[in-house]
Amino acid sequence: MTTLQTILQVLLLIFVVVMLFNVVIFVHELGHFLAGKWRGLQIDRFQIWFGKPIWKKEYKGVQYGLGWIPAGGFVALPQMAPMEAIEGGDRDRKPLPPITPMDKIIVAFAGPLFSVLLALAASLVLWGVGKPKDFVPSTTVGYVMEKSPAEKAGILPGDEIIAINGEAVNGFAGSLESITERVILSSGDKIEFTVKRPGVEEPLKLISEFEIPESKWFQRSGLRQVGLAPAGKALIGGVIKGSPAEKAGLAKGDVIISVDGKQLFSDIQLAQYLKAKDNKTVSLGVKKAGGEEVVVEVTPEVPLKPEGRDPMIGVAWDQTGDVDVRIVHPNPFEQVSDSVRMMYVTVTKVADPKSSIGVDQLSGPIGIGKMIYQLLLTENGWRRIIGFMVLLNVNLAIFNMLPFPVLDGGHITLAVLEKIAGKPVRTKVLEVIQTVCAFIIFSLFLYITSKDLFDPMGREKNAGQGEVIFAD
Repeated sequence: MTTLQTILQVLLLIFVVVMLFNVVIFVHELGHFLAGKWRGLQIDRFQIWFGKPIWKKEYKGVQYGLGWIPAGGFVALPQMAPMEAIEGGDRDRKPLPPITPMDKIIVAFAGPLFSVLLALAASLVLWGVGKPKDFVPSTTVGYVMEKSPAEKAGILPGDEIIAINGEAVNGFAGSLESITERVILSSGDKIEFTVKRPGVEEPLKLISEFEIPESKWFQRSGLRQVGLAPAGKALIGGVIKGSPAEKAGLAKGDVIISVDGKQLFSDIQLAQYLKAKDNKTVSLGVKKAGGEEVVVEVTPEVPLKPEGRDPMIGVAWDQTGDVDVRIVHPNPFEQVSDSVRMMYVTVTKVADPKSSIGVDQLSGPIGIGKMIYQLLLTENGWRRIIGFMVLLNVNLAIFNMLPFPVLDGGHITLAVLEKIAGKPVRTKVLEVIQTVCAFIIFSLFLYITSKDLFDPMGREKNAGQGEVIFAD
C-alpha cells in the first residue's frame, strides 16, 4: 500500500468514526426533539456536540448547529429547566407558559428511549449478519510466570481452574466469566483459585496475591494480573533455516507434546524450560503432521542478534488455534441484556473501594473513537462495529438516566418532585444545582479524556471497561 493510499485509508476511517458518533448523538437528541414537538414545547436549539457552533442554521424558529467540542449534544428546551448558564440563550425574553411534570418526564425519557431503539436496531442487524466471538475456551493453565503471584500461590501448568473467588469460570478470556476477566474484576487483597490438578482427587483452593503494572501519572492505572497463560498446542508454524529445529527434523505442522518426558501445555512453557536448561540438549516428544509420534533431541542455541536473547530452537509458533473465533448470531434481547450487564459490572466495580477498577478505566469520546478506529482495522471490523453500537447506545441510555441535574434522569427526578410538591424547584436554586453538576460532569469528562489522549491507538480493550459518552 502506497503512502497516499495509507493516508486516504486513515482519513476514511476517521470520517467513519466521526459519522458514527454523529449518528449516535443525533438519534438520542432526536428523541428529545420529537417528544418536545409532540408535547408542544418551545425549542430554541438543536445542536450536536457542545461549544460555540462551527456551523448553524435557523429553520422555523429552531437553531440547528454543530459544536466544536465532540462530547455530546443537546436540545435547548427552556420550559424543561433553565439551562442558559450552560447552553447559552436569551435570559431577557418573555416568560414561557409552564408545562406539566408529565410533559417533562416524557421529553426527558425520549432521549434514552431512542438510544435503546437504535441499540435494538443494530442488534437486529447483527442477529442477521452475525458477529465474531473471540473466545479462549481452555481453562487449563499452560504457563505460570516465574516469581509471579500465581507461582507463589502454587498454581502449576496443567492445573484446570474451575472457579475464582467461588465463582465458576468459562474459558480463559473473552467473557465476563472467563479467568482473565475474573482476575481483573476481583475485589479484595487476595484471589482464591479453585483448581483440579491431575492425579489429585479433590479440588485445591489456592490463595494468590496479584500485581498491578506500574503506570505514569498521565496514563490509566494498570489492571490486576497474576502471571498465567492458557494451555494451547505448541504448534509449529515455521522453522528457521539452519536452526536446531531444522537439524532435528522438525517441520511446519508438527506439535510438540512433551519435553524430557514431561507433558507440555503451551509453547511459552517450553521457552521457560529451555531457558532453565541453559543450552543443554532436551528430548522433545513430537506429533508429526501425519499423526505419528516421535522423540527428537534438540540443543537450543542463543541467537547472535539481537543480543541478550534466551536459548531458542528456531521455530515460529502458530497460535491461531488458541482462540476460538466464530461468527455467532445472538438474539437482540441477549445482546442488549449483555450490554446492560457489562455496564452494571463496570459501575459497581468503579464504586467498589476493594477493586482495582477506577474512574480512569472509563472511556470518553476520544477513547471510544480510538476503539472504533481500532475495530475497523480488524477482520470482520464492520460486524464488530455494529456490536459495539449496541453496547455504546445502551451505555448512553443508562448513563443519561442517572438522577443528576443536566442529565435526563435528573430532569425526570425533578419532574417527579414537582408533581409531589405541587410546584417546581425555584429557578435560582435549580440553576445553581445544574451549574455545579455540569461542572462536576465536565471535570470528569476532562479527566477521562486526559487518559484517552495518552492511550496508544492499538491499546486492547480492557475487560470490564465501560464506555461513557456525554449528552444533554
